[in-house]
Amino acid sequence: MPTMNADRARAALRGFTLIEMIVVLMMVGILASAAMPLAALHKRRMQEAELRENLRTIRSALDAYKRAWEEGRIEKRAGDTGYPPSLDVLVSGVRDASTPNSGRIYFLRRLPRDPLASPDIPAEQTWGLRSYASPPDAPAAGSDVFDVYVRTPGLGLDGTAYRTW
Repeated sequence: MPTMNADRARAALRGFTLIEMIVVLMMVGILASAAMPLAALHKRRMQEAELRENLRTIRSALDAYKRAWEEGRIEKRAGDTGYPPSLDVLVSGVRDASTPNSGRIYFLRRLPRDPLASPDIPAEQTWGLRSYASPPDAPAAGSDVFDVYVRTPGLGLDGTAYRTW
C-alpha cells in the first residue's frame, strides 16, 4: 500500500488541471485587453509629439528664411514679402546674395511630414499653406508660405483641433 507522501508526489507530477489552465488564460486575456488601449494611446501621443516637433521645425525654417531675406542674404525683388515661395525652397536652398562665389543657403535637410497623414502622400502635400496675405482665421495659399497648418481633421488628446496647432 502506497504511503501518503507517495500520493502527494504523484499528484504534484500530474501538472495543471483544466480549471487552473482556464483561470490563467482568462487572467492573461484580461491583462491583454487592458493593455491594448494603453498601447493605442501611447502611439497617438508619439504621433502628436512628432507632429508638434515637425511644425516647430518648419516654422523655424520659415523664420530663418525671413531673417536671411531681411539681412540681404536672399535677393530682394519688388513685391516680395520675405517668405519662401514654396516649402521646397527650404530644402533645395536659395542663392546666397551676400557671397561673391554664389553659394547656396539651405534651411532644411528634408521636409518633415505630418505623421497623422497618409504615408502615400508626399511630405509637401501633407501641410496646408498660409500666405502672408491671408488672414489667420481663413488661411489660404498664395505667392509665398508664411505659415503651415495641419490638414488632418480631428482633435488632439488635449481637445484642440489639429488645424489650430
